Amino acid sequence: MTLRVAQVMAGAAAGGAELFYERLTVALAADGMAVLPIIRRHPARAARLRAGGLDPCALRFGGRLDLLTGPAIGRALRRFRPRVAVAWMNRAGRLTPRGDWVLAGRLGGYYDLANYRRCDHLIGNTRGLADWMVRQGWDPARVHHLPNFAGELAGATPARPASVPAAAPLVLALGRLHRNKAFDVLVRAMRHVPAAHVLIAGEGPERAALEALARAEGVAGRLHMPGWTHDAAGLLAACDVLACPSRHEPLGNVVIEAFSAARPVVAARAQGPVELIEPGTDGLLVPVEDAPALGLAIAAVLEDRALTARLAAAGRARYEAEFAAAPVLARWRDFLRTVETP
Repeated sequence: MTLRVAQVMAGAAAGGAELFYERLTVALAADGMAVLPIIRRHPARAARLRAGGLDPCALRFGGRLDLLTGPAIGRALRRFRPRVAVAWMNRAGRLTPRGDWVLAGRLGGYYDLANYRRCDHLIGNTRGLADWMVRQGWDPARVHHLPNFAGELAGATPARPASVPAAAPLVLALGRLHRNKAFDVLVRAMRHVPAAHVLIAGEGPERAALEALARAEGVAGRLHMPGWTHDAAGLLAACDVLACPSRHEPLGNVVIEAFSAARPVVAARAQGPVELIEPGTDGLLVPVEDAPALGLAIAAVLEDRALTARLAAAGRARYEAEFAAAPVLARWRDFLRTVETP
């Protein structure tokens, strides 16, 4: 019998969780499941899901005064008749009703668990997050660790921006321009990597502050901020090192993507990177908020070809064993087929 699964996501226009939602939803359908994506109205996301062979249900997903989306989700679920409905993040967790389906809340961060009180099960994308849910009082039998997977990025065509000199080492960072991502620390770190250029691919409220900081630090000529990109594979193929300087990072999808692309990683010791990276083996870790340490670690990777090759190869091996589509989809398949209503 075909397994029927609904994936409910409000979500922003762009972001790591949103991109993984799209990737997983399409992959589950390709794996032979009947999948209903229920999403906030967003034409580009709907188009990408349709390109993956799906027929998304697009709803408003407004704020606290939105009294229509919850009932609309319920009607869509009753028509579809899923075995499992997965509510992604707070708004979907709060609005998705109970019914003749197992309701699971999927969290990518340390969110307010009151939003998931209707859920039968919780899913965390790191072991640390799953352990935290249990410490908050959830039954360990109802808490599950299901990691993210990255697409196959090895062998992608490099997409080096024309603004970056061909001979310059390129440091890449990916993510929303938000204080949590600590791109200001990366900008300050570039004073310690004088030959390199840094490309921060993303958009958000910190853009003006980062540009001003780069001018104050004397590195504006080596900073490139092209906005959001849908060619992370090309940028990863073009870069020499991936930097993840986050102050707060529950997972770090960019680390997994760098593993897939066989690129060395330098990251701050936020929750996710600490769980993902074995220091000195498949990446380097530095203290949070430490621009000199971040810069010196990046410089060490750029200057030591043997270190670069060793980190890249080990990261790629981790990807193949733990974070490629096949092993992660196997875990999701087992969860969706065996999970029960308590």
